[in-house]
Amino acid sequence: MIFGTGIDIVDITRFDRLVEEGNVRLFERLFTPHEMEYCAGKARSAQHYALRFAAKEAFLKACGLGLREGMTWHDVEVVNDALGKPELKLHGKALKLATDLSLSRTFVSLSHDGAYAVALVVLERP
Repeated sequence: MIFGTGIDIVDITRFDRLVEEGNVRLFERLFTPHEMEYCAGKARSAQHYALRFAAKEAFLKACGLGLREGMTWHDVEVVNDALGKPELKLHGKALKLATDLSLSRTFVSLSHDGAYAVALVVLERP
């Protein structure tokens, strides 16, 4: 059964500026070391940062809570499986929330076109 859905759209040019400025402190606050390594290795790293940020926002919307009760941006991580399919890896407060809500699966879809990145998250429970 679907528990919640969330969608978010991000203007990639915002992340273009952040990459150009070298705003490392902000990236370290928003992204895990693994996410930063992945994005930095891409030709257009801003696009990949924007997609991951949109996925984190979409997850929070799907939960209906936002960043509260000690949850941080690092608690939701976007990883790719062996074939490149994006997946959410939950840590800390996000993992506890998923357990408390009896979530059984998370689904994430990422897409981009021109200056925009979009993410859709679906949360499922038995």
